[in-house]
Amino acid sequence: MSESPGDGVQSWAESMNARERIRSVAETLREPRSVNWISEQADAAWGTTSEELQALVEQGQLRRVEDGETTRYRPDFTRLLFEEIRTLIEENTREELRNELAAITEEIEEWQATYDVETWEDLEQSLADGDLGSEELRERRDVIAFWRENEEDRRLIKHALELYSDVIAAREEMTDVADRATS
Repeated sequence: MSESPGDGVQSWAESMNARERIRSVAETLREPRSVNWISEQADAAWGTTSEELQALVEQGQLRRVEDGETTRYRPDFTRLLFEEIRTLIEENTREELRNELAAITEEIEEWQATYDVETWEDLEQSLADGDLGSEELRERRDVIAFWRENEEDRRLIKHALELYSDVIAAREEMTDVADRATS
């Protein structure tokens, strides 16, 4: 049986309730968006969207941005950064983070040697070289995307390693406080 374009929306609507869809859209915002835009993307009623966005603002997950007469919403990027770092620390040992950092650095060094460049920006500049065929252009574009992603991952891992002891100590302190409170 073939799927119609509407099947994806119906599946989305069936698999998540309206508030879940609104949260899902809100979590993926890259730029401030209006209630109308988010409501349309989430396939949810305007009133439900407005209420849910306000709840997310109150929880600190979104920020309100006043744009003239329009209110827009965007993620709290600082909170997201710290949540990513916390997740890295909670899901990985220091050694695993160090190994991943080494693997990322090695991959970047290989690209630097392969393309005789220092940065992904240098590699991007090479795309203007008229001697490159379509396959080589695609390959370099893919490498640029991976390189940029690796640099972001490397930055997060470095932060996680810098904060590792502090987060572990804070977690242990919370556990000790909770244990004392229940005994």
